[in-house]
Amino acid sequence: MVYQLVREQFLECSLDEAWQFFSSPYNLPRIAPPEMDFKIVSDLQTDKIYEGLKIDYTVRPLFHIKLKWKSEIRGYESHYSFIDYQLKGPYKFWSHYHEFIPSNNGVLMRDILKYEIPFGIFGDFINFILIKRTLNYIFDYRRSIIDVLFNKK
Repeated sequence: MVYQLVREQFLECSLDEAWQFFSSPYNLPRIAPPEMDFKIVSDLQTDKIYEGLKIDYTVRPLFHIKLKWKSEIRGYESHYSFIDYQLKGPYKFWSHYHEFIPSNNGVLMRDILKYEIPFGIFGDFINFILIKRTLNYIFDYRRSIIDVLFNKK
């Protein structure tokens, strides 16, 4: 079964400021929970994403177990959207669509995550009791950090 998580967040900044931040893979560890120990292990030649860029990471999303992850940037449209697509990792399928919609007062950032857990019905059960909750925690943490970085309080 393919699951979906949709999040939207308003950013009090220009489209260019939002794009500059979110199009750099090096900012991913800044918005991930520290206990995930999110590390880029690729030797990237640039600090900006582009169509076809492949990035290797290590993460510890559950029980402090270190996992390798390889993603590819797809559907890249500068200052509008991109997809972080898992090539290798713990999910049977993972596609994280990032969209940036300018407005007069800032930018609406929309995330649409589609994912599938391996192991059939057992994977669905694990999603119900653990994965879904963990993903919500990660996106809630991300929201709080992004609020501090972009939104005046």
